[in-house]
Amino acid sequence: MSEELPAYAERVLEAVERIPPGRVMTYGDVAEWLDEGGPRQVGRVMALYGGAVPWWRVVRSDGLPLPGHEARALEHYRTEATPLRLTAGGDPRLDMRRARWDGAPAQDGGEDRGEAPGEVPGEVPGEVPGRNGGRDEAHT
Repeated sequence: MSEELPAYAERVLEAVERIPPGRVMTYGDVAEWLDEGGPRQVGRVMALYGGAVPWWRVVRSDGLPLPGHEARALEHYRTEATPLRLTAGGDPRLDMRRARWDGAPAQDGGEDRGEAPGEVPGEVPGEVPGRNGGRDEAHT
């Protein structure tokens, strides 16, 4: 990280870089993992300095993609096979039960992906891969 970053910002960004592909932490999770600050402080760091780290892996606790960055975030989630689900209105959101990372290394030494048995990571249950019911993904 840069010497110009405040120490807290550097610690937040280092924590974000540790989140495995396909997993997410909430702003509050990052603060708790660091045992310092809170969700708003982490959000402020991400807003000011988060562009150089995998920002899409730090999310709101409700699992909705970052407002204004939904299409870009969803591209990353699909590329990384991050577990998604559909809202009652048919919009994709993170499946927080399966996507949330607790900061612990995987027990078997491999990556902890959190998939449920029989489920395909990164696919929305009930959605046909490559099809989105006629909706334009860029307008989610």
